Amino acid sequence: MLSNFHYVIFMNQLLAFLKALLGSCKDLLPIILVIAFFQFAVLQQPMPNIGDILIGLTLVVLGLTFFIYGLEMGLFPIGESMAQAFAKKGSLSWLLTFAFCLGFGTTVAEPSLIAVAKEAAIVAASGGIISDTLASQLSYANGLRFTVAFAVGLAIVIGVLRIIRGWPIQYLILGGYVVVVLMTIIAPSWIIGIAYDSGGVTTSTITVPLVTALGVGLASAIKGRNPMIDGFGLIAFASLTPMIFVMIYGMVIS
Repeated sequence: MLSNFHYVIFMNQLLAFLKALLGSCKDLLPIILVIAFFQFAVLQQPMPNIGDILIGLTLVVLGLTFFIYGLEMGLFPIGESMAQAFAKKGSLSWLLTFAFCLGFGTTVAEPSLIAVAKEAAIVAASGGIISDTLASQLSYANGLRFTVAFAVGLAIVIGVLRIIRGWPIQYLILGGYVVVVLMTIIAPSWIIGIAYDSGGVTTSTITVPLVTALGVGLASAIKGRNPMIDGFGLIAFASLTPMIFVMIYGMVIS
């Protein structure tokens, strides 16, 4: 039997999970209402496969709940604590190495990037950019993934240096987008859309929580830095640099 102490912990965790479950339902409610309105009021048709839809909706709610609950319980705390530990250790090289590996590793595992890279490989093969073989598609998709992951790793390193040195973020971002515009002029037209989409898919389910926690934790650990002002902004770099590197990747394979 559970002791009173463990029972209290269990009840607190259960209440926290139920609160997250209720929050997930509230978040998904507008989407459900929009779909229901257009399905019944505009199209005036019954919902197809209602059983599958309900099962799928239940899985989405549970998955979103577990994901958010896991972020609050594990990823955010560990990201902040590791950033603070590296800052207190005083080793810039290890901190930058950790930042690069975190950005690279989370991006390679990003489901949205995997999906975009796979679709881009299929379209590139059908458009004659690469040979229409499974090996060529796999090589293209992996090349795109690793290019984006390297770009995000480099972006996190730049963001960490910005926090440490106190560089103004607006000048770095403006300079980066000037480079993006210039690269857009000279890059092959078929890679530009993929490059812009690659900048967006990096800021998704896995990358954002850990990178945000890294920035906030680092800014909290460094004297003279404000977590609200200096702790955020890493995601902006993570969206910017992949566009540049993917256009370079397109120029290389062309």
